[in-house]
Formats: sequence, C-alpha cells, structure tokens
Amino acid sequence: MARLIGLDVGTTSLKGVAITEDGTVEARASAGYALQMPRPGWTQQDPRDWWQAAEAVLARLGGGRADGIAVSGQMHGLVALDGSGRPLRPAILWNDGRTAEECLEIERRVGTERLIELTGNRAASGFTAPKLLWMQRHEPEQFARIRHVMMPKDYVRYRLTGEIAADVSDASGTLMFDVAERRWSAEVLAALEVPAGWMPQVHESTAPVGSAGRAPVAAGAGDQASGAIGAGVTHTGVASVVLGTSGVVFAPLAGYRVDPRARLHTFCDARPGGWHAMGVMLSAAGSLRWLRDTVAPGTPFGALSEEAASWDAGSGGLLFLPYLSGERTPHNDAAARGAFIGLGLEHDRGAMARAVMEGVGYGLRDSLELLTALGDRPRVGRASGGGAASELWLRIVASALGLRIERIEVEDGSAYGAALLAGVAAGVFASVDEAASRCVRVTATIDPDDAWTASYRDGYARFTRAYPAVRPL
Repeated sequence: MARLIGLDVGTTSLKGVAITEDGTVEARASAGYALQMPRPGWTQQDPRDWWQAAEAVLARLGGGRADGIAVSGQMHGLVALDGSGRPLRPAILWNDGRTAEECLEIERRVGTERLIELTGNRAASGFTAPKLLWMQRHEPEQFARIRHVMMPKDYVRYRLTGEIAADVSDASGTLMFDVAERRWSAEVLAALEVPAGWMPQVHESTAPVGSAGRAPVAAGAGDQASGAIGAGVTHTGVASVVLGTSGVVFAPLAGYRVDPRARLHTFCDARPGGWHAMGVMLSAAGSLRWLRDTVAPGTPFGALSEEAASWDAGSGGLLFLPYLSGERTPHNDAAARGAFIGLGLEHDRGAMARAVMEGVGYGLRDSLELLTALGDRPRVGRASGGGAASELWLRIVASALGLRIERIEVEDGSAYGAALLAGVAAGVFASVDEAASRCVRVTATIDPDDAWTASYRDGYARFTRAYPAVRPL
C-alpha cells in the first residue's frame, strides 16, 4: 500500500502523520519550538526552527519511505527571505497584534469596499500584508533586502524541495490575493508598493511542486483548509466545527461569495477550483483553559466538565462573552473583552464553566448565522480540536447551533488532511473527494437536545444584545 506523510507547522510545534492509502495512521511524531514575544502583543518565530522540527519529525516517520508528502500550517505569517533564500528576520505570526495602524492604512489606500471585493476580506492585524507595511515602516533596511515573501508552511516545503511556491488557500490569507480569480492582485500589490516579483508562484493544493527523494511534494494548504479535508468536509452541507484554542465554523461554498461586511473570511479552498467561508472566534477552548487556570488551577478538564454538567442549560441565567483577546467574527474588534453577566451568589465554578461552554457555543453560532446568510447553511458539523473531547461541550454546541455534530475516527486534523492532499498529488487518489470518502470515517453523532435548543434560542438572543451593551464600558 502507498505510504503518505502529512506535516502541520503549528504555532507551538510541528506535527506529522504517516498513513496508508486506506487512511490508517501508521505513525505520529511531533517536535516543539519556541515562541518569541519581544513585546506585549508581538509573536514571532525563527523559520529555521520549523525546518529543524520538520527534519526531526520526518526522520521519526521514516520520510524516506513516502510515496507522497504535503505540508499544511499556520496561516498569515510573514516569512521574508533575501536573494539567497535566507530569512531576513523572525517570521511575524498570525496572532501578532502590532499592525493596527497598517490595517487602517491598507483600507485607506485600497478602499474598504474595493479591498473586500478583491480579497474577500477586510484588513486584520493577523494577515500578511499589514506585516509587510509594518516592516517597510519600522525596518526599512531589511525590507529593502526582501526578494521572496512566503507563508510558514511554504518555507518548510522550500527547504524540503528547493521550490519557492504557495497554494491558493494560504495565499488567500495574505490580503494580497484576488480570491475570485485565484491569482495575486496586481491592484492591491501596487497600492501597497509590494513588488509582484516577491510573491511565489501559486498552485492548487493538490498540485505537485517538487519532490523529496522519489516522493512528490504537494503544494499543501493552510491549516484550516487542510484540517477540513482531514475531517471529510469536501462538499456543501458539511461544516468543520473547530473547538481549539480558537474556534472556527468552516463551510465549503457552491461558488465564490463574500459577506458584504467581511465578517466571514472567504478563501480559496484546498479542493481545486473551490472556495470556502469561515468564521473565526479567537478564544474558544482557550476560554475554558483561562477559567481553569484562574479559578481551578490543576483541576482536570474532565472534573470541571462534570461540575458544569450539574447545571441545567442556561447556567442559571449566567452569560459569558468569550472575547478574552478581542474578537474577529463577527465584530472584528481587537479591543473587545470578555465578561460574565448575571453572576450571583448562587453560582459556583461549575456554573461558570458551563456558561463559558455556552458562550463559546453562541460565538460559533454567530459564524453559522453568517454562513446561512450566504446561502450555504450546513446540515451537519464535523468536530475537532481539544474541546471536542468533551461530550458535554459537543452537546452544548450541537444544541446552540441546532446542528448534528459528528466525531471522526482520526483526529489528527491538518496533518491528516495534508497526507490526503499528498495522496492526490501522488496519484493514489483521483480527487480530494475520493481521498476523504476512502479515509475519513464517522464514529459517533451528537444530536441537538430539544430542551436545550429552546433554552439556547433565548440565550443566544441575550448574547447578541450583550456585546453592543458592554462594549462602550
């Protein structure tokens, strides 16, 4: 049987899986690296650390015994290389918040409506383009030496194959890509004074763009697009619901469509010729981790979930706004902050834990409602992320969304999806759909609880009124 390897360049570690052509995981490996935070709100990494981690992971996976390889990874990061392919500075990451002024400058230069029309998105501090403007303004000598711009996973693939390239899904998150036409936007690049020659050639995610030994290496995809493939989210009607540190509702689109206020991100998909839209909340499972670390340090999450289960839907009137580090969908407000509303003497930490779970469910519903407005309301959601280990939380999310939630057999996320993309590039699978249908298997379903759904209908109405009431304070 063919042996396929997928790598995922994460924020704290690089993970890899080796699978057979029926989707069975033969091996897993990971290697961590440091996160640099030179100032509050700044996050960056040395790209060479990613490559060292990739070498270690490939060695443990037996990379020499691969019939296909693909790389996925964290999106939006700026990797600036000189003419010799060396990094000019640490990569500025997706969660770096230094570029608020540059975001305003981009929308002023291009025009907000025109920017949305071209790129499918507004300027957000996480995207690549404002990082380039920041570098131009604050590090002009290094900026002048740039010859290549790429994203994190593309640097690993470059070191693996020697080829400078990008894929359409990751390029969509740069704010310099014409998402409808699937090419770099000459208009945006000109407005930002970024030379077109700096940008890599762009490919569909399944296209081979070099080789490692005898194994073809696929262009790969951004982490969310790749993770959706790994969950079998390859057609309309099925969504990816991610309960990770951040939360995501991701759905394939029948065609290119954009929320007129860009509260959703519309990107090219890992399915050749396809698009997807996704809503992103910044503190999903991260909200529960914050609560645990703050009020119950050392308590296992399972024990906290049991305490939360002792409270009925609605948490005795307690409401949580999960904006601990600002919010992206639907508010695009870096200054938004979290809140407990309705806290009383009757509430304990179990009530707070349930309110956090429910608040995250409501935040995910914000994204689902916007997807519905685009005309692509899914019928079922595939769950992934650390929070998906909680049966209670999945029941809460299913009931808050009014959506059946499915668990899948292999939850290796983006790395698994990358392995499937590698299989298409290697000719093991004829298409992404065939790869998913042969390899992704559903193991459990969680249906909405009718009584909870009724309670959450009222709870969601309160939730939508709370942000505009609290924000001025």
